[in-house]
Amino acid sequence: MTNSFPPLPLPNGISESYIPSHDLNYHILRAGNPTHPLIICLHGFPELAFSWRKIMPAIAAEGYHVIAYDQRGSGRTTGWDARSFTSVDLNSTTLTRLVRDAVILINALGYKNVACVLGHDLGAVVASMCALMRPDIFTSVIIISHPFKGSPVLPSNASNPHPPSPTQDIHSALAQLPSPRKHYKWYYSSATAAPEMDTKSELRQFLRGYFYLKSADWDGNHPHPLDSWSASELQKMPHYYIMPLKSSMREVVLHDMKREDISQVREQMAKWLNDEDLAVYVGEFERTGFQGMLNWYRVITSPQWMKDVELFAGKKIEIPLLFIGGEKDWGLYQEPGVLDAMNDVCTQLRGVELVGGAGHWVQQERPERVVELVANFLREVKRLQSTPRLPTLSPYPISQFSDSPLSIQPKLEIPHHKTPNRLKSSPAKRRQTTSS
Repeated sequence: MTNSFPPLPLPNGISESYIPSHDLNYHILRAGNPTHPLIICLHGFPELAFSWRKIMPAIAAEGYHVIAYDQRGSGRTTGWDARSFTSVDLNSTTLTRLVRDAVILINALGYKNVACVLGHDLGAVVASMCALMRPDIFTSVIIISHPFKGSPVLPSNASNPHPPSPTQDIHSALAQLPSPRKHYKWYYSSATAAPEMDTKSELRQFLRGYFYLKSADWDGNHPHPLDSWSASELQKMPHYYIMPLKSSMREVVLHDMKREDISQVREQMAKWLNDEDLAVYVGEFERTGFQGMLNWYRVITSPQWMKDVELFAGKKIEIPLLFIGGEKDWGLYQEPGVLDAMNDVCTQLRGVELVGGAGHWVQQERPERVVELVANFLREVKRLQSTPRLPTLSPYPISQFSDSPLSIQPKLEIPHHKTPNRLKSSPAKRRQTTSS
């Protein structure tokens, strides 16, 4: 299919094209030889396939065909339900539908399986679901910035060591704080979120601020584990996660950015998101608006629209999984205990790597380090898959924070830590991933 969009400012080694299907017309970025094993990259919000540009050529050089695509609701992919908040069919944006999008594209590309699926932010949620639902297609998974909390746990009359906990009215509790607050995911699920962010005259300013505040460049990020899913604990997070009750996200970002020297901000961000790159995000969201991807939040915050995932209740991810996060990313801790619990919901957790000098946008802020971690993981998975039978340890981890190639370790204990980059082990096993 033809289109009238101008070409993106892509690094050498990446091309863009369109793949039609019986559902979507996918806008894809590709790097590497199409005869090589396939790697799929899934972006988050408010992002695009373009967010993977800094790591795609280097991963392709490891012997892979790397594909990133604008997911349903974003960018230059078309065919998704672009109707208004009140008219859109949210059945078109369920997690199973998003996994289906990936499966359809894989087949359209001529592949039957994927060497690895990488997902960042909301894309990490989709990547986790790909691994959970179709391990016959996706042979390994890397999730970035958004830990996997496990499949649904259904009510049962039988003895259950992990019974579902009653839903706390967290929204009422947040609203009753001395400084009333609200949770960003439920704000994003509201009818007012998209119109409030779609203000074109301030879109560049808003997106620059949003990317900056969630990066390691902003000195207001000091993430740490939270003790509980309670208003008193959640309010410790920055306003871009736990918002002032009466503010929009645009107002939150513009308010916090008033304290910053914009020339210094631009200079800092130029290392990983320069003005030309920022213009891509501004241009795409100015054209599409935000509602397409905000519909994802409407799904994941609504039990009604998450019922299809109950088909996989109690199931664990059983393919090799690596988690990567930025040391300055509050996203690791926004759901208390989830990072620690990944050992329980992933039978082949290979490691939890926190990257120094990175916030939420880790593959853009520290692309060289992310490429190193991805390449090491892919080599180890390839080596293990070449053996007659994979080891059966469950979980089957590596050192939690390691700058060296992946190596087999005893059972990983992800601690209930007070600081994110220490292990409950002897000093000889304590290694960090903060070096360049």
